[in-house]
Amino acid sequence: MTEAATSNPQPSFNIQKLYVKDLSLEIPHAPGIFLERETPQIDLQLHSQATPIEEGVFEVTITVTVTANLAEKDKVMFLIEAKQAGIFQVQNLPQDEMEPVLGVVCPNILYPYLREVVSDVSVRAGFAPVHLNPINFEALYREQKQQQAPSATKH
Repeated sequence: MTEAATSNPQPSFNIQKLYVKDLSLEIPHAPGIFLERETPQIDLQLHSQATPIEEGVFEVTITVTVTANLAEKDKVMFLIEAKQAGIFQVQNLPQDEMEPVLGVVCPNILYPYLREVVSDVSVRAGFAPVHLNPINFEALYREQKQQQAPSATKH
């Protein structure tokens, strides 16, 4: 191995583990809510977070809260909160490239699993499946960066 090869190691990215970190379901008006015929309005809150575990190893978590409301009666049909997480090993990557990997690449890997969990839980709860729409994590990441930029220049 040459000296240049050892001083400039290749970047690496590995998925160590994918898992459901937290999952909750609430049906506050059961069993009467199952007699309702109104189609619920679905409210969705989503965010992701990356946390370092050790050198070059990160836990990335996507949290979604799905609330199904009956607008006419101002009642919650059900509420699902799910956290899909993964442990990712990211090494030898320049710092300016690390944020997009943790904020875009990792959530893109996790999101299909999160969609499956939410759909499965809603069906097991006795409701129609909740199909989460695809999300463009790259656009969300850029939007967050643009929102952070003006606040950084206001010092």
